[in-house]
Amino acid sequence: MAGMPQRDRSEGPPRMLRLVHTADVHLGARHADLGEQAAAQRERQFAAFRASVDLALAEKVDAFVIAGDLFDSNTQPRRSVERAAAELGRLVAGQVRVALIPGTHDVYDRASVYRAYDLVALAGAPSGSDRLAVLSPGRQEVVWAALDLTVRGRAFATKRAPVDPLAGLDVRDDRRTTWHIALVHGSVRIAGKTEHDEVVVAPESIAASGLDYLALGHWHSTQRGRAGATVWAYPGAPEPVALDQAGAGNVLLVSFEQRDGRRQVTVEERRVGRTRVERLELDAGAIRSQPALVAGLAEKADPDLVLDVRLTGLRPEALDLVADEVERELAPRFFRLRVRDASVAALPDDPLPPADTIAGALARDLEGRIARAEAAGDPDEAAELREGLRLARALLDGREVTL
Repeated sequence: MAGMPQRDRSEGPPRMLRLVHTADVHLGARHADLGEQAAAQRERQFAAFRASVDLALAEKVDAFVIAGDLFDSNTQPRRSVERAAAELGRLVAGQVRVALIPGTHDVYDRASVYRAYDLVALAGAPSGSDRLAVLSPGRQEVVWAALDLTVRGRAFATKRAPVDPLAGLDVRDDRRTTWHIALVHGSVRIAGKTEHDEVVVAPESIAASGLDYLALGHWHSTQRGRAGATVWAYPGAPEPVALDQAGAGNVLLVSFEQRDGRRQVTVEERRVGRTRVERLELDAGAIRSQPALVAGLAEKADPDLVLDVRLTGLRPEALDLVADEVERELAPRFFRLRVRDASVAALPDDPLPPADTIAGALARDLEGRIARAEAAGDPDEAAELREGLRLARALLDGREVTL
């Protein structure tokens, strides 16, 4: 490119270049699944973002990149945007360069939060400087010559991308800087899993790009990989956005170094979130009683833990257990506790009544329907029928039943 210095990528500077990579902060999320803890989790999300900035300043990194969904939606009160901008301003004041792209929640459409507010000005960055770059369809790269780094960001004006964000990109002949990274908010293509995602990038496109690092957002659990010579990674959400995000809580510290002609990109996870998510499956057949279950779960009590408990297997007929009661009793000891009973009733093991009786005919009919539901791969239907058979046999035998 005319007017820009040309670098020989085989002879990069010996010093290490470092950056913090985050994404999916989702500031302002509503957290409908957290009930009374929703407001607390919004504060924890902001605290995790602040902790990410603290980490960048403490580590004296060169850059800080956000790969989409800084905000949970484009509908944000000014005070929330100003609060986020103040954290970005701390980076600018600390001589850490910042680049970010919109995601699929804060998409760059006509109602975009990035159109409504001048984030650069709110953060106190000098007008016209490159210290804070909001990449958009109209501005798809920033060249930080002082860092010998080019950052590309492919953002779209619609939530669903019309093309692979990296299609046709090849930076290997770009000599303006030694290092080249890109920011993309979307899914790395996985056959059978990502066909309906809004933004999908093909592994072949990553490999053909020649990028040193692809900073991804959209997946809320930390993951990383390599395609060709390009290292790619998702930091995950700094704080969980939903109850099933056990891999959230991190940002990534990424280092770039070139020695003896060899280029090396190193990715380290750094914890910034407080909230932990744990999923626990328990065999109902091994639970002696509801008090015993309560005592066992109480051993995991932690005010920073979201515990998602699922009861499975065959439930003994003698087990009297109400999941809602367990939740209410233990809820104050956790950040959030959810107990779901997906167990199925164990059927009586005594002989069936004769086939020519009403009880015998009903039991055999229900057993046949259970078998067909299980063969059809419909566990919910089978479980409902098993419960119906248990209740029917108990009622026909004159026993007391618990509904």
